[in-house]
Amino acid sequence: MAQTFKAILVSRDDDGQKAELASLGDGDFMDGDVTVRISHSTLNYKDALALTGKAPVVRRWPLIPGIDFAGTVETSTYAGFKPGDDVVLNGWGVGESHHGGLAGRARVSGDWLISRPKAISAARAMAIGTAGYTAMLCVMALERAGVTPERGDIVVSGAAGGVGSVAIAVLAKLGYRVLAATGRAQEADYLKSLGAADIIAREELSGPARPLGKERWAGGIDVVGSLTLANMLSMTRYGGAVAACGLAGGMDLPASVAPFILRGVSLIGVDSVMAPRERRVEAWNRLARDLDLKKLDAMTTTIGLGEVPDVAPELLAGRVRGRLVVEIS
Repeated sequence: MAQTFKAILVSRDDDGQKAELASLGDGDFMDGDVTVRISHSTLNYKDALALTGKAPVVRRWPLIPGIDFAGTVETSTYAGFKPGDDVVLNGWGVGESHHGGLAGRARVSGDWLISRPKAISAARAMAIGTAGYTAMLCVMALERAGVTPERGDIVVSGAAGGVGSVAIAVLAKLGYRVLAATGRAQEADYLKSLGAADIIAREELSGPARPLGKERWAGGIDVVGSLTLANMLSMTRYGGAVAACGLAGGMDLPASVAPFILRGVSLIGVDSVMAPRERRVEAWNRLARDLDLKKLDAMTTTIGLGEVPDVAPELLAGRVRGRLVVEIS
């Protein structure tokens, strides 16, 4: 018997784009070999862009947005999963060109799923979401580059956002001294509660970058790009590294080659959407071990599916702290 389910659907016509709560059925599924009953999703920066139309994230219409979900397998013809398995999905074009996680059910390729670590509940998995999973990929990238706690401070941009909040909590637990760069001075106590040792005003990284600035940190995690990334690189110590995973400030990079050829600094690109399965599994297992779940809870706000269209503009305006979990009822 066909089942109906609620979903946020984005569509467009001559009057523009709209996002609304809709009732859908099995006939609305896209191709896939695993059907999942979704218990939780999350609202990321990319999701908010898709919902509001502020950037061309959505590639086919109409579409269910949501680049993440956690749930339980209902049916499967994929060899790796069976009914009852708890799974997580991040990326793979879901919520962009394939129906996403802001829905009660989804049908996707089994290649896109991984088993949810038993130590992490579905709600906490979505509190982590793509933002936290990306933060862990960045930490792993710095570790591979040899940036250890004894090498010096780590600077994190966009610190009060999803990636930044999880990155600070993980880095602090691993023994790094973390500098949190933010434009929201009122969030200083929150950031220090996550483990930040000091707060840097966004303005210190937002002006034109010198070819080489004073060496201030051993590494960094950047979600902003543009001038922020250029400044971060110019002030990275000899042999340090910066992991870049975002473009909230722009896609340009007005920087010099000086940090690379005179200080041996590495710029590491971090992609979460198409990361191979083995790296995804490693990241989620590391999150189960290296993220303080009490700190995760402290940075998390839960909303209902019907609230999503109204909250998305608030996220883009920088008025949302930490992580947003969407509980699918």
